[in-house]
Amino acid sequence: MEASFLTFDKLKELYPNEWVLLDNPEMKNAMVLGGVVVYHNKDKKDVYHFGRDKVANFSRATIVFAGNLNLNRKIGILKRL
Repeated sequence: MEASFLTFDKLKELYPNEWVLLDNPEMKNAMVLGGVVVYHNKDKKDVYHFGRDKVANFSRATIVFAGNLNLNRKIGILKRL
């Protein structure tokens, strides 16, 4: 079974709030329009770790978040006492 191209809107529908590894992504001005799903998971580190071997022979691949990122979230920084 050959995987098929999915648009970004379809990715958001099928894999809500998950990180998705795409083969042969279609892009326009640094925005991902879609691609062929290779792997997906809610944990970004898991996608990087397990996806690394899956894309070894691909000419192009990318990871996208199929949801809405909270750009206003606060990131804690450790302070030395």
